[in-house]
Amino acid sequence: MKTLEEYLKLAEAAHGHLCAGQVLGVRLAMLGMRELGIEDPIRERKRLVTYVEIDRCVTDAVALVANCRLGKRSLKFFDWGKVAATFVDLNTGKGVRVAARESSKQLAREMFPEMDKDAGQQKAYAVLPDAELFETAWCKVDVPPEDLPGFKGPRVVCAACGEGINFKREVVVDGRTLCRACAGERYFRPEK
Repeated sequence: MKTLEEYLKLAEAAHGHLCAGQVLGVRLAMLGMRELGIEDPIRERKRLVTYVEIDRCVTDAVALVANCRLGKRSLKFFDWGKVAATFVDLNTGKGVRVAARESSKQLAREMFPEMDKDAGQQKAYAVLPDAELFETAWCKVDVPPEDLPGFKGPRVVCAACGEGINFKREVVVDGRTLCRACAGERYFRPEK
């Protein structure tokens, strides 16, 4: 793995700026990789699936360090609003969930009271011990075959809208194969 400083430079370039969330995300992912014994996430990219629980700066840093991407099907998102990620080693079946401790914000203020909030957090998050920043828990995540990187499955067509549906994401309602939107799970409203 790269050093913290190397990852922070890459995270700043990829994300567009360096912030406390980037520092926390880099540290969080580095801890997850160490816990699983993954030395080189780039070389071992097909070994790992990562679940993130927030769509903020932290997630960009986690994706960078763990070398996971939505488009490669190795990054999964649950909109839970938590600064946490679960790293699953597909070779061993082991998973580790790493969550930021809420107390880390107060520790940062106490360590660097003269600095503005973000600058103090960045500095503190770079030096605080892992145990003061994060809670870790071993876990099991059942990753279904259709969620694995490289899965090739049948493509079906929605009986209502005619759009294709991949990766077994269709639903059957009253005997009709539908996409989730046509089955009523829309996140958008069509304009008439």
